[in-house]
Amino acid sequence: MGDITAANAVISLVLPPLFTTPQQLQGFAADDVYEVPEVESVETLMGVDGVLSGGFVFKPIDQEFMLQADSASIEFFDIWYLQQAASLITYTASGTTVLPNISKSFVMTNGFLVGYKPLPQAKKLLQPQRFRIRWNLVAATPTA
Repeated sequence: MGDITAANAVISLVLPPLFTTPQQLQGFAADDVYEVPEVESVETLMGVDGVLSGGFVFKPIDQEFMLQADSASIEFFDIWYLQQAASLITYTASGTTVLPNISKSFVMTNGFLVGYKPLPQAKKLLQPQRFRIRWNLVAATPTA
């Protein structure tokens, strides 16, 4: 059996013109790095005669990152959100997710910040903040 830890995941995002060099996300939550819901890529339609038809449709892919309240990477999302609010311009990101233990990387393109949590929940300990990017495309590629 192989090692499938997420501890060595490397996630980098680029957000022109605000961040033109890749910014590596760090300081992930204790139990969560990111979450990606299932994508339903085929829509189906049942005819009145009981024949099921279907067709491929493109769907966006959401990726939600969970960062500890003291993560330095929260500033990346703060700047992204606040610059959009100040300029009324939507910025789009691109990025990569590298998972060395399964020898895969994922290229993410044309991403919009659709979920922004401006401050952490305050309990006994400050709770992780969540940020959701909606990608146009996520493509898997094997790595060496």
